[in-house]
Amino acid sequence: MGFFFGLLVGIAIGIGLIMAFARSESRRSKRRSELAKIIAALARMTVQDSRKLIAPQYYPSWVIFTQQQKLSSFHIFLTWLNQHLDKIWPYVNEAASELIRSNVEPILKQYTPAVLDSLKFSTLTLGTVAPQFTGISLVESECGAEGVTMEFEIQWDGDPDIVIDINTHVGLALPVEVKDIGFTGVFRLIFKPLIDQFPCFGAVAYSLREKKKLDFVFKVSGSEISAIPGVSEALEETIRDAIEDCITWPVRNIIPIIPGDYSDLELKPVGTLEVKLVEAKELTNKDIVGKSDPFAVIFIRPLPNRTKTSKVIDNDLNPIWNEHYEFIVEDQSTQRLTVRIFDDEGLQAAEFIGCCQIPLSSLEPGKVKDVWLKLLKDLEIQRDTKYRGQVHLELLYCPYGTDGNIVNPFDHDFSLTSLEKALKIENLTKAELRKISTKKKKEMFIRGVLSVTVISAEDLPKVDFMGKADPYVVLVMKKSEAKQKTRVITNNLNPVWNQTFDFMVEDALHEMLIVEVWDHDTFGKDRIGRVIMTLTRVLMEGEYQECYPIDIAKSGRITLSLKWVAQHKVRDS
Repeated sequence: MGFFFGLLVGIAIGIGLIMAFARSESRRSKRRSELAKIIAALARMTVQDSRKLIAPQYYPSWVIFTQQQKLSSFHIFLTWLNQHLDKIWPYVNEAASELIRSNVEPILKQYTPAVLDSLKFSTLTLGTVAPQFTGISLVESECGAEGVTMEFEIQWDGDPDIVIDINTHVGLALPVEVKDIGFTGVFRLIFKPLIDQFPCFGAVAYSLREKKKLDFVFKVSGSEISAIPGVSEALEETIRDAIEDCITWPVRNIIPIIPGDYSDLELKPVGTLEVKLVEAKELTNKDIVGKSDPFAVIFIRPLPNRTKTSKVIDNDLNPIWNEHYEFIVEDQSTQRLTVRIFDDEGLQAAEFIGCCQIPLSSLEPGKVKDVWLKLLKDLEIQRDTKYRGQVHLELLYCPYGTDGNIVNPFDHDFSLTSLEKALKIENLTKAELRKISTKKKKEMFIRGVLSVTVISAEDLPKVDFMGKADPYVVLVMKKSEAKQKTRVITNNLNPVWNQTFDFMVEDALHEMLIVEVWDHDTFGKDRIGRVIMTLTRVLMEGEYQECYPIDIAKSGRITLSLKWVAQHKVRDS
C-alpha cells in the first residue's frame, strides 16, 4: 500500500507540473484560465451542436476530428507524457520513498491485524522502472469553468526494493520482501479550482478510480512466506484493505499547489445505510469435531472504527444473528457493502469461511432490499466455484436532505406519535432534545400488534412413504418466544390454510418472525424448512403479502400476509 501511496503522490504532482509548464508556454496566465474554460465547454459539445452555432463557411476544420484522429492525438500525448515521466522518475522515486516512511507507516499500524504486532519499512525504493500511461480520458460530466477532471490508466510492472520488518506477538521477527509487483488501475486527477496565476490550478486531488489488477509476492530470505500459517494472508489483507480505504474512490487525497481553502474537494457523507444482518445458511464447516462457530465482519470502508463485528453463534452452520448496524455513505454510485464470515477459533486466529459484496447503487433510496448473497473465496479473483453458503441481509439506504420523505424505522423520531412530537418541541429544553438525539438505537422500543395470515404453500417436498406430506406451520416470535400453530392439512403438497394469528410485540425493531413448516406424523414430526424475517418491512409499509421460498427444504414456497397495528410507542429512559 505504501509504494502506491507514495507513487501516486509523486505522479500526481509530476503530471500537474508537466501540464502546467506546457500550458504556461502558450499563453499568459489570464488568457490561460479563459482558454481552459472555453476548452471545457467545447469538450462537451457535439459536432451537431457546433454546427448550429457556426456558419458552414466559418466552420474551422479542427473542430471535426474523426475517431481515428482522436485516437492518434491521444497516442501522441500519452507517448509524450510517458517520456517526461521516465525523465522525472528518479526524482519521484526519491521523494516518494521519503513520503512513504513519514506518512504510510502510521497507516499500516492502523490496519495491522491481530495476528501481527507491528509493520515497519527497513528498506524502501520504488526501483528504476517508471509506470506507463496506457489510456487517458476527460470526465466531461465533471469538467467546467471551475476545474478539470481526467482519468489515467496506469500499468506498472515495478522492480522495487521493499523490505517490511514484521514482528509477531510470539516474538518472531520476519524481514519480508515485497516482490513481483504487477499493477493496473485507473487513477482520477481533479485539477481544481482553475485560477489566473501559475500553474493555473489551486490543487490536485487524486484517487484510485478502479483497481483492475494488483499482484505481489512476499518472500522471506528468498522463499515465499506462504509456508508460515496466517502471516501471509494477514499481511496481504492488510495491504489490500489499506489501499481500498486510503486511495480508492470516493476517497480523495488533496495536494494544495496554491494556498487556499479546498474543503469542497474533500470527501463528505451523503447518507446512511441501515443494515440488518439476519442470518446465514449452509455455511462451510471448518471444524473437524462439531460445527463452525460463525461470526460476521461488515463494512463499507475497512476502517477499524467503521467496521462492525457480529456476535459469535456457537456450533451452527445456519446461524441467526438479527443484528442491526448503521454505516455512513459517501458515494452511493461507487461504494459497496462487504460481508466476511469467519469461524471463531478462540485464542487462535479466526478461520475464513467466505465473503460477499453488494453495490450500493443497486439500492433504491427509502426502500428495504431483502437479499441473499452467496459467499465467495475471493472478491477480486474467482479462484474456485465451491459453494460456501449464503448470507441474508436487509438493506435500507437513506440519503441526506430528503426532508422526511423517506420512512426510516431506525430514525429516532419514528417511534414518536404526533402528540409526543408536539410535546417534544414545545416542552423539552435544548439539553433534553440533545440527550434524546444522542440515544442509541438499541434503546428505542416500538410496540404494536403483528397480524400474520398463513395463506398457503406450494410445491412442498415429498416426505411421507406414500409420496405426500401432512403439513402444518408453526409461527415463533424469536425474542418473546410466543408461538402459534396452524391446523394440519393431510396428504397435500399444496396446502391452503388461510389462518390469521395476532402477536403482541414489545420491541418490533429487534424482534424476528420464524415461520417453520412441519410434517405431522403419527409417530413424530419432521421439519420441512423455515422462513426467517425481521419486522422492518411491515413497520415501513404497514401491510403486505409475499410468497417466500422455504429455506433448508429441497423445494417449496409459502405465502404470508403481514399487518402491523401500532400501539403507544415508548423509549427506554
